[in-house]
Amino acid sequence: MIPETKTVLLSTAYLAPVEYYLQMNTHPQVMIERHCNYIKQTYQNRCIIASANGLQTLSIPIVKPDSPKCLTKDIRIAEHGNWRHLHWSAIVSAYNSTPFFEYYADDFRPFYEKPPHFLLDFNEALRELVCSLLDISPKISYSDKYILPPSPLKGERPSLFREGVRGEVLDLREAIHPKKETNYSNLKPYYQVFENKYGFQANLSIIDLLFNMGNEAVTFLF
Repeated sequence: MIPETKTVLLSTAYLAPVEYYLQMNTHPQVMIERHCNYIKQTYQNRCIIASANGLQTLSIPIVKPDSPKCLTKDIRIAEHGNWRHLHWSAIVSAYNSTPFFEYYADDFRPFYEKPPHFLLDFNEALRELVCSLLDISPKISYSDKYILPPSPLKGERPSLFREGVRGEVLDLREAIHPKKETNYSNLKPYYQVFENKYGFQANLSIIDLLFNMGNEAVTFLF
């Protein structure tokens, strides 16, 4: 008998929010969707950081797809707007006074010095770096086709469905979204440089947690 396992299904994300990494760290298996249609204004190409002037969204420009429906794995990053310089400058401005920015800056800087090609590859390279710095080792797999969740069993949450005999899958591809109101009671507050000015701001990009808390960041992902 195959033991039941628990898999979380996630979209790719650019410097994803804390919630994304909490889910990644608390599930035995993580599957990242590669075959969904690319959708604008999601974490796929944007992250949210805390600047001295409040929340700031950093968006990666993409090459306009040839058709309205383009798979995420085929999305290319555009080079217009000098975005790499602007993103790194914004990150430095927001976090250079945090306790651990100088400790990690050299790890992130190279990502903004050479032009990446595909959004998914860029996101995944950053995710691998972040996981390494957090000292977490999620078991990652990638979809080989679009996963269409069947109707949930009676009494289950709509995001929960069965994966044959291998167990349950928690589908958070659309749930972790910058424009969806979410209860972040499962996220622990931590020290933030601008907390005295704006109060604690939950579920920002993982770099906010990392730059503020350093090697203690992983303790906030349970």
